[in-house]
Amino acid sequence: MAVFTPVGADEARALARRLGAGEWQSMQGIGAGIENTNYFVETDRGRWVLTVFERLSFSQAPFYLGLMQHLARRGLPVPEPLADADGALVHAVAGKPAALVNALPGHHQHAPDGHHCGQLGAMLARMHGAVADFALQQPNLRGLAWWLDIAPRVRPHLDAGQQALLDGELAFQQALADSPAAQALPRGAVHADLFRDNVLFDGLPGHEKLTGCLDFYFAGIDSFGYDLAVCLNDWCIDPDSGHLDGDRAAQLLAAYERVRPLHANEVRLMPALLRAAALRFWLSRLGDWHLPREADLLQPKDPAHFERVLRQRIAEPWHPPR
Repeated sequence: MAVFTPVGADEARALARRLGAGEWQSMQGIGAGIENTNYFVETDRGRWVLTVFERLSFSQAPFYLGLMQHLARRGLPVPEPLADADGALVHAVAGKPAALVNALPGHHQHAPDGHHCGQLGAMLARMHGAVADFALQQPNLRGLAWWLDIAPRVRPHLDAGQQALLDGELAFQQALADSPAAQALPRGAVHADLFRDNVLFDGLPGHEKLTGCLDFYFAGIDSFGYDLAVCLNDWCIDPDSGHLDGDRAAQLLAAYERVRPLHANEVRLMPALLRAAALRFWLSRLGDWHLPREADLLQPKDPAHFERVLRQRIAEPWHPPR
């Protein structure tokens, strides 16, 4: 989240009224994140989040908003987009597609323990189960095709060792994608970015309850195992070394499997999926760092972190305990 597109109070006020969100009182830009423009909007009916999509088109946005609506109506703690009188979830703000969703309670847990990882695992499994009857289709726009597209643009900014790492991992992931085992992985609509800063918890320390899963704007149709790998690489690691914490990872997966048991290929390919998830975020951070867009409050993240994670996943393959 960042502020690329300024939104005036009058435009926000008109949108809130049109969507039945109440009378506008105030708004504040959200500086965290780097993809879309986001504001907190206060009305006499509560607190909302206004998102202006900077990359998604009017034709692409309905998938993401429809997925959020679908999950929220299945009882999951997901922000629900407000529809207009015609049922449309995508609205025009500053000439760009936008959405207004309810703000959920809670705070981010930046140092998760097994209690938090277990709740995340169970919630992720519920989400994977809930999309069985979700009809909309949209590929993961940050999947292999995107990796192959952005890699040549960031490669000149890398040293020889980094270039060798990038080239070798891209070749490995292309071969993986072509394999029968990968093509047989269970698939559906996945979040694909469920990091700690996209999850909310509320309650007393040690007794927190997961109250929100946010920012579905990297979602797409992909393998559930890949979605799990994204979470494991953020929730269950030592941030300084990138080393995977086996205890937290085991707790996350045990809670996940109490809701949805893993497919045999998900277990077998988890080391490769962890590498794929690390590569994806190394590439996106390289792009944000070396090919930045102008924005107020923009805070690009250091790509070195996911380079370390990728090297660790190659050096120390991790399988789910059995």
